[in-house]
Amino acid sequence: MKRRDFSIQLAGVGLALAASGTARAQAPAEGSQYVKLAQPLPAALLPPPGKIDVSEFFWYECPHCNVFEPLLDAWSRRLGADVAFRRVPVGFTARHQVGQKLFYALEEIGALETAHRKIFAAIHTQGQRLISDNDAVSIATAAGADKAKFLDAYRSFQVNTKAARARQLSDAYKVDGVPLLGIAGRYFTSASLTGSHERALQVADYLIQFARKG
Repeated sequence: MKRRDFSIQLAGVGLALAASGTARAQAPAEGSQYVKLAQPLPAALLPPPGKIDVSEFFWYECPHCNVFEPLLDAWSRRLGADVAFRRVPVGFTARHQVGQKLFYALEEIGALETAHRKIFAAIHTQGQRLISDNDAVSIATAAGADKAKFLDAYRSFQVNTKAARARQLSDAYKVDGVPLLGIAGRYFTSASLTGSHERALQVADYLIQFARKG
C-alpha cells in the first residue's frame, strides 16, 4: 500500500494487485522489477559484516501485507545462514506508529512469534481496529500477551528507540508503500514493481544471490 493511498484505505476502498503472468526466465530488470538505491544504507543500519540484510516493511492494517505474510513466512524460513531477515513495521503516520509499538513491545516480552499472525487475523478476519494505544493493548492481550508486561514494554524507552530506528531504516530504503523488501542495503523490490508477491520473492532471491557475489 502506497503512503499516498493511506487516506483511500481509511475510506475502505481496497486496491487489488494486478494479476501476474508466468515469471520470466531472464534476470529481473533494474528499474522495473527492482530499484537500486542511489545511496547505500549506512553500516549502522545494517547487520554485522558477512550478513545480507533482508528487511520486510509492512503495516498490520495493510490488506496486501496480510496476504503476503504466509508466503513471506515460508520463504524466510528457507533463507541461508548468511541472511539476516527482519520484519520492519512502518511508521508513516501516528496511526502506523501504534502498530510499530505493538510489534516491538511484543518482541521485547518474547511474545511476538506467537502473536504476529494472530494480529493480522484479528484485524483482517475479525474486524478489530488498531488505531489507538487501547486497541494495541486489546489486540496484544487477545493474542496471549501478559497485559502488565506488555504495557511496561509498550511505554518503554527501548520500544520507542526501536520504533525510531525502524523509521530511519524505512527512510533509508526509500519506502513509500508496503509490503516492500529491502535487500543488502542497496536494493528494494515489491509486488507493485513485479506484478505479484510470488515474483517479488523470486526477485529478492536473485538480489540475495547478487549480493553474495559482492
